[in-house]
Amino acid sequence: MPSAELTPPEAARWAARAGLSLPGGRHTAAAATANHIHSVVAVLRELDFGDTPPAGAYRAGKEQHDAAV
Repeated sequence: MPSAELTPPEAARWAARAGLSLPGGRHTAAAATANHIHSVVAVLRELDFGDTPPAGAYRAGKEQHDAAV
């Protein structure tokens, strides 16, 4: 699903809507950060995890550590 990149004025509007005060000089940086996060999430959505079980299926501490190399 293609979408346009977030512009600095849109970043300011979304910050204000969330109740965050975003100084004028930070609008561009906030928009760039949001666009980067969006691009990373888009790549993650494309990954095929196949039969990978959810994280809740992993039991920490059950591993047997073997000193043999």
